Amino acid sequence: MTAKLALYNGALRLCGERRLASLTENREPRRYLDEVWADDFVKGILEKGMWKFALRSTKLDPDSNVTVEFGHTHAFAKPDDMVRIAAVSSDEFFNTPLLAYNEEQSWLFSSTNPLYLRYVSSDTNYGADMSRWTKAFSDFAEADLALAIIKRLTQDKSEWDRLAKLHRSILTSARSLDAMADPTKFLPRGD
Repeated sequence: MTAKLALYNGALRLCGERRLASLTENREPRRYLDEVWADDFVKGILEKGMWKFALRSTKLDPDSNVTVEFGHTHAFAKPDDMVRIAAVSSDEFFNTPLLAYNEEQSWLFSSTNPLYLRYVSSDTNYGADMSRWTKAFSDFAEADLALAIIKRLTQDKSEWDRLAKLHRSILTSARSLDAMADPTKFLPRGD
């Protein structure tokens, strides 16, 4: 289980700073971390992958209060907790990917009814539930926090460059490990 204090301390370790004893400790690094956290940090890191622990599936029915004037015949309200789309389908098993849809602001438009949507969720029972985070994702979150505050802590560009390189490596590794959790998929039969 990941805790906010553990993430903060992991980020500070990457920055070469001493640990925090608590989330109320009156130190400049903690205030920097709080600023980054308050700026929709969790949603920002969830946007950077198709994290399995944050995936949610739902059936969407068209909004009867919206009249579509042209193009697709139905408008579907996007879920409030949607960070990014993982799959859209016309069947509940997501066997047939749906490519004929448009995404505009807070709406999805399609001629299919109903619409099945799998997405990365920032809901407190999905992506924002830190107890569900994998070790690799937590490591990525620490690196992302560290990268966000290192310039303010050290004013050293070479330290930022070092952390940026490490951040990319950790993100790549976290995405790869997450992708390996997918069930086995086979290529379609050819001619």
